[in-house]
Amino acid sequence: MKNNTKLIAGIAGAVLVVAVIMVTVLNKVNGDLDIIGQSSFRSFGRVLEAASGQLEADEANAGWSLSAPDKSARFVWSQDYSKSPDYDVMLEFDAKPFLDAGLDTASLPESYTVADEKLVVGSKLGDEALVYDGEPTALEAYGQIVKKHRSAVSYHMGGDHYGVGIGHGNGVEWANDLEMNMATKEAQDKDLVFVLNPEPLIAAGVDPEKVEGWNYAVVHGASHGGKSTDSYKFLKPVSLD
Repeated sequence: MKNNTKLIAGIAGAVLVVAVIMVTVLNKVNGDLDIIGQSSFRSFGRVLEAASGQLEADEANAGWSLSAPDKSARFVWSQDYSKSPDYDVMLEFDAKPFLDAGLDTASLPESYTVADEKLVVGSKLGDEALVYDGEPTALEAYGQIVKKHRSAVSYHMGGDHYGVGIGHGNGVEWANDLEMNMATKEAQDKDLVFVLNPEPLIAAGVDPEKVEGWNYAVVHGASHGGKSTDSYKFLKPVSLD
């Protein structure tokens, strides 16, 4: 009986220790133990280095832009939310493939902007002025998203990608490792991926099977805010070789 009592007490103690550890991890999700946030920062740095020729300062949006090699799409993120006019994170992409596939721009929701043969969708993260030590870099500006708006950062296990949600189901993803998909142990063939929610585009007349330059496919197991989802997306994968 005494041995059973000791065993039960030992198990209870172990459960308590595990519970304390889990609470600590959950309480530190925005701190030192935020593995996804920290890893996304390091991997984004590697992507920016590999795509240095596609990285540009974007004065109009008080930040930076990372483009596809053919300039058909770009991800823009602000380095100062108090100065970015409309969005702090956004995707800008060529309208022509969608127009050719039946898009009626007048039927798009207000979340889309149409200008200069481009479609733009984005979100405002905040209005605060961001403070840096010295002149901010593109990577440091991304680090502010991790630090101040962590819920916008996600991890997609199937593709071994980190990503930023742009709002309304859109986003951008990049490889954890540019050589290998650590989840499948296969070669990584999608270094950077622009991601669009197809629903408002289809509702505005787009035939998803006729959009040139974008893949219409199911994305499996994207983890965002602790939830795993499967959904159809328009995808533009980019190799940085």
